[in-house]
Amino acid sequence: MENYYSLLSTLYSLMTNTPPVCNYEGSDYQTSFWEQGGREYEDLAEAIALKRLLPQRGKLMLELGAGAGRNTPRYSGFEKIVLLDYSTTQLAQAQEKLGISPKYIYVAADIYRLPFRDNTFDAATMIRALHHMADAPKALSQIKNVLQTNATFILEFANKLNLKSILRYWLGKQDWNPFTLEPVEFVKLNFDFHPKAIRNWLNELGFNIEKTLTVSHFRLGLLKRIVPAKILAALDGVFQPTGALFQFTPSVFVKAIKTGGAKNETPLNMLDLFKCPDCGGEKLEDKKKHLLCTGCNAKWLIRDGIYDFREKA
Repeated sequence: MENYYSLLSTLYSLMTNTPPVCNYEGSDYQTSFWEQGGREYEDLAEAIALKRLLPQRGKLMLELGAGAGRNTPRYSGFEKIVLLDYSTTQLAQAQEKLGISPKYIYVAADIYRLPFRDNTFDAATMIRALHHMADAPKALSQIKNVLQTNATFILEFANKLNLKSILRYWLGKQDWNPFTLEPVEFVKLNFDFHPKAIRNWLNELGFNIEKTLTVSHFRLGLLKRIVPAKILAALDGVFQPTGALFQFTPSVFVKAIKTGGAKNETPLNMLDLFKCPDCGGEKLEDKKKHLLCTGCNAKWLIRDGIYDFREKA
């Protein structure tokens, strides 16, 4: 089944002329990786980082790579939250957890082809998703387009320049150089990035980086087995601000502010949020089972409360 969804993702990429997509369709990722995978410490450490970086309140949040909604309750200060993921399986799990509510909008879409109007969101997060981006600058550019001026963008990325990779490189146990700026694909569609490369891309796109935190300082199996997760996370929180000086942890969080562009009013009507990812048209009609683009006649499915911009009706 996993190979089937991988094949669908490959075909989608060829048809849309976009980079390949990592598809979690049909995956039990939330259960196997987070709930049963011994990652309570990482989850708690990320919660501390998000609390430090998030605005206390806002109108419209875009959660990119929302998955099963693990972090969504941490954005409770926002009036509305758009959960975006490529996998409808993950979004269905998020629905089961969070419920059907006007506060939550569930969208299945490709980050390289975001189905939102420009200058719409006043905040966005992308946690544990950039590492699946074969063309990270292109993905970041799409995100920049849909953010209002002065919007907050919180980005987490897998750090190529972590202590483990440095030691392995010095000991001759890995071929790739952690000090060079290009991304490294250590497993298919799983990339680590150099912190300087991330800063360069964000600056080139017009983001100002306000704060950098290093996260998961103690991501060692032995430590996690002998030290309670809450204690490890609290210690991690003490060290996170050192990210302003150096970044050697496996995970790095960045708070960036978009400069330039426009500051629009938050859409009051659901249809004022979307645009057609095919033609860019902003006039979509709700036909109950699909959204109809009046510009190119594309029909985008609506299934079980999920707006699906991957597949046409």
